[in-house]
Amino acid sequence: MSEKFYMTTAIAYASRKPHFGNTYEVIMSDAVARYQRMCGKDVFFCTGTDEHGQKIETLANEQGITPQKYVDGVAGEIKGIWDLMNSSYDYFIRTTDDYHVSAVQKIFRKFYEQGDIYKSKYEGWYCTPCESFFTATQAVDGKCPDCGRELSQAEEEAYFFKMSKYADRLMKHIDEHPNFIQPELRKKEMVNNFLKAGLQDLCVSRTSFKWGIPVDFDEKHVVYVWLDALTNYITALGYDPDKSYEEQSEHFKKYWPADVHIIGKDILRFHTIYWPIFLMALDLPLPKKVFGHPWFNFGMDKMSKSKGNVIYADKLAEHFSVDGVRYYALSEMPFASDGSITYESVIKRYNMDLVNNLGNLVKRTLDMQKKYFDKVVQAPTAGDPLDEELKTAINTAYANLRQAMDDYHIADALEGLFEMFSRANKYIDETTPWTLAKDEANRARLGTVLYNLMETIRAGAVMLMPFIPATATEILDELNTDRRTFDTIGGFDGMVPGAAVNDSKVLFARVDEEKKLAEFEAERQAMIAAAEAEAKKDEKPEKPEGCALIGIEDFMNVELRTAKILACEKVPKAKKLLKLQIDLGYEQRQVVSGIAKWYEPEALIGKKIIVVANLKPATLCGIESNGMILASGEETVRVVFLAEDTPLGERVR
Repeated sequence: MSEKFYMTTAIAYASRKPHFGNTYEVIMSDAVARYQRMCGKDVFFCTGTDEHGQKIETLANEQGITPQKYVDGVAGEIKGIWDLMNSSYDYFIRTTDDYHVSAVQKIFRKFYEQGDIYKSKYEGWYCTPCESFFTATQAVDGKCPDCGRELSQAEEEAYFFKMSKYADRLMKHIDEHPNFIQPELRKKEMVNNFLKAGLQDLCVSRTSFKWGIPVDFDEKHVVYVWLDALTNYITALGYDPDKSYEEQSEHFKKYWPADVHIIGKDILRFHTIYWPIFLMALDLPLPKKVFGHPWFNFGMDKMSKSKGNVIYADKLAEHFSVDGVRYYALSEMPFASDGSITYESVIKRYNMDLVNNLGNLVKRTLDMQKKYFDKVVQAPTAGDPLDEELKTAINTAYANLRQAMDDYHIADALEGLFEMFSRANKYIDETTPWTLAKDEANRARLGTVLYNLMETIRAGAVMLMPFIPATATEILDELNTDRRTFDTIGGFDGMVPGAAVNDSKVLFARVDEEKKLAEFEAERQAMIAAAEAEAKKDEKPEKPEGCALIGIEDFMNVELRTAKILACEKVPKAKKLLKLQIDLGYEQRQVVSGIAKWYEPEALIGKKIIVVANLKPATLCGIESNGMILASGEETVRVVFLAEDTPLGERVR
């Protein structure tokens, strides 16, 4: 029976489309899942979406739709991106799923009935984007210590969980399980900043909004989004709150406890303090490991639409392929410190590693095999010292990969693997197959050199399967081999003499850096403009200074009349002016107006408007104007149009 391996990502918050940094987590988790499967383990890989909370309710209200309709759209977009990134998850949970809602309600009731929850009143700071509560000492100048946004004061009736009841037990567990929180520096943050400082009781319900799981015995309350979200790791396995651990389904008992929760470093507190305590209260085993990965920044900055530096994985894949995106994400993120992404660095790594190193190695090796041996694999002969060095490089890369992946040092695993590919490219330069091919006496040596190269590529492609699976599969298909498992690495005998390889293909096409950067800059400027337009749309205009107040007598001296535009044309040599012929019902007039920038003449003909009818005549560019049409705005001018059935010549009061 295979050893089980249950792993999860944090479920993505269904408020907005996930950017590259959010998507990194599912790419990383997928690499771990694929690696563990190749190690022979029975993997259950769970991901999904977190769909409740005040922020989602607000966003839905702004769009004039129900929160359920809103999250249906965003959850579908998230799942689509996870699928596009070739994520091999086994289960996708949504916290609006009926079975999850029911289980959460039972869990909340169970906590209440066993005395872990009590009703009181919450007063303090709250961060809506993070759905987090903070004490006055945790708040930094009224801002969220996690995201830096403004906090709001909250005061409402709420239920609280007695965190202090389990604090000592949690501290003991962390002490006895040194690998429970990884990396090590994250563990120190949690212990020193929260546990040793003393745990406050946690607010676990809200009454100020409705979009959440109702507390079934007190329905003006909804369950706090983090209690709701964290329990997905057990509800996805079919956890039944009415049963003890021994009475749970075989599926649940097979996979729980989780072997690892892979999460972002910003939500470590919820997963290493609140979640273990909830599990203790449910009398369930704790997860074996919580791994808090770093963030991806754009250069040195956080991603921001207003700066035009938000990168989306699906858009990046349009330029560099899905495996190009996967490779960059996995190779550039350090183990503990934040990673960086810029368009320049993506292009550089793509061209150097995937095009030059890997792609070039595969193509020229297979092309030489076709040219010199009509694709047929030759039997290798006794080794040359260079051959032994190449074999050592394979074994070193494989040993490094196993150790690095077991420790979640994913970038290190890839670095060692691509050093092996570099060694293989050097081996070509050292052995010069094109020179060997000139002398029939060297034919056996030529066949051996190409065999060694193909075997190195085969072993490398097997090791690449967790990281860039589509490319790895393509390479193995080109080699025409079914030797695709870890246990075929090391013997240096995976390629079968007498078998024929297939034609080579271009795995990764070189990117023109200058041209591609120009495309990205155009996209960045468009993003900035869109962000500015969105921000401006939500801004309230400042109250104008206005003019001096007038009396009703002054206003009545202005004669506003309804009219219809009969004809309209541009004024020669005047870019801003249009000449309009208008019908006031009782007479026709000519009016000149500075609206040419915003309206084409033919679009105005037949429109009904309001005119200042008693304005003194004026001459503009040699054309007499008898009146003024009403319009609003300065940067953008909008003419006031009337309904088609408005009578002409009516006075506007």
